Amino acid sequence: MTKFSIISTKGGVGKTTLTANLAALFADLGLRVLMIDADVQPSLSKFFPIADGERSGGLTDVILCGEIKTNAICSTVYGNLDIVLSDDPQGNLPHWLLTRIDRGIRLRVALQAPAVANAYDIVLIDTQGAVGPLQDAAALAADVLISPITPEVLSAREFRDGTLELLGRLSPSATLGAPLPPIKAVIYRQDRTNDPRMIATALRDALRELPAQVAAASTVVPHAKAYKEAATLRVPVHRHERYRAGPMPSAAAIMHQLAWELIPSLRGRSAQGFPIQEGVR
Repeated sequence: MTKFSIISTKGGVGKTTLTANLAALFADLGLRVLMIDADVQPSLSKFFPIADGERSGGLTDVILCGEIKTNAICSTVYGNLDIVLSDDPQGNLPHWLLTRIDRGIRLRVALQAPAVANAYDIVLIDTQGAVGPLQDAAALAADVLISPITPEVLSAREFRDGTLELLGRLSPSATLGAPLPPIKAVIYRQDRTNDPRMIATALRDALRELPAQVAAASTVVPHAKAYKEAATLRVPVHRHERYRAGPMPSAAAIMHQLAWELIPSLRGRSAQGFPIQEGVR
């Protein structure tokens, strides 16, 4: 089982959209996928329609019990894709976690429960865009951190400063058996103009000055209306824009490239029923 946390200290960079679309693509690639909405603002919980009815658990139950049970997991309308919904609109969980000595590893331990470890190939955790104990718990629960960065000067500075602060704050957790995982920065929503391209190049250069565990993804996710359209329709973007004529690759092609980069053993595999075929609309 591979666990990803999508994390950023800056809001509005596309964490939830990236989490949902990656999760849905992995599911269509034939993997069993669990999403966890670890944001008190439950955007991921509303991204895709839920298939089953009433449930008795959610994120609150997971954090308070320190275990993910089957009653906390909902199925979406898409095969192989389940979710633990966020159910803490008042934001009580971060305050509760602050009182716990195990706050940093609580979600990490919860993921070891049989309901997850024996049932899923991939876990993706969406996080809140603010520093706090819930974000820290999500970071330490992952095998890889994915951090989307918009190609803007302020976003680049926020990523650099936020990453250094994160490394300094959580690196000591390695002594508890929970080392901070490698960080993969994904340039996200890049326009086809010179300024964003220059900023993206400068950002890649700046990343080389950070510790070796921080690296830039080769895949760049462009700014395209397909992502917003798909979110409005509540469908995975690789299903919404399967093909695209012209020089720009389709959303399906871009998301496949990113998925292959994150899990190289998947390289060359296309989503079931949604093959990549560029140049055809």
